[in-house]
Amino acid sequence: MKVECINMKVLLLTFLFLMPSFCILASSNDAKMPKHEWSFGGITGTFDRASIQRGYKVYREVCSGCHSMSLLYYRDLIDIGFSEEEVKAISAEYTVQDGPNDEGEMFERPARPSDRFVSPFANEQEARMNNNGSYPPDLSVITKAKKHGADYIYNLLLGYKEPPEDYEIGEGMYYNEWKEGHQIAMAPPLDEGYVDYDDGTENTLPQLSEDVTTFLVWSAEPELEVRKKLGIKVILFFIIFGIFIYISKKRLWREIH
Repeated sequence: MKVECINMKVLLLTFLFLMPSFCILASSNDAKMPKHEWSFGGITGTFDRASIQRGYKVYREVCSGCHSMSLLYYRDLIDIGFSEEEVKAISAEYTVQDGPNDEGEMFERPARPSDRFVSPFANEQEARMNNNGSYPPDLSVITKAKKHGADYIYNLLLGYKEPPEDYEIGEGMYYNEWKEGHQIAMAPPLDEGYVDYDDGTENTLPQLSEDVTTFLVWSAEPELEVRKKLGIKVILFFIIFGIFIYISKKRLWREIH
């Protein structure tokens, strides 16, 4: 009788211990994040420079009205294929506050390639006032900050839908299939033909979403390609080193065996 009681307690404790894991697994299976095929995916993946440039144009013409990218400098755009003259022209379209001057006063000047991306708002309070109380997050490392990274951002941009009939949506909110809680304060930022591409690429919603996501991944991990190349070299080194050690061991210990 005592043995049966102990077994029941063990089973009960095991169930209680594993139940949270089962709940998490079940909830994660309810809405499995779709995987998108990215040029930079996998151990040998690389960035598509043309896609990054198109993505920057999407950010510049659409996203930059609300979202900052405070960790990027205009000179960083040289790394994705823009020339120095093009970067100077891009940065000069914005103004930054500088100073003080010889009279001790602050002044405005055109931005330079050495300046950070200019924020659309002076501070968080101004940003909230212009967005119904919501604070648009900085996008510099957004793909690193979100679970599922690039796939989450891509699916979020495509996930705006009409809410189900029995679903109550908050005032000023929009239904999104992939947002936590399915409610998001940001209106659908993209649609077919929102941005005209200079290279003639078709500007469909999936294409716009893919390009701007690629740009955001690059901004969060500009060293991605270098890291992958280094990783491949390290793996090859250990493979060759392991073979050398194995052969050496066989030769040193063959007489004993």
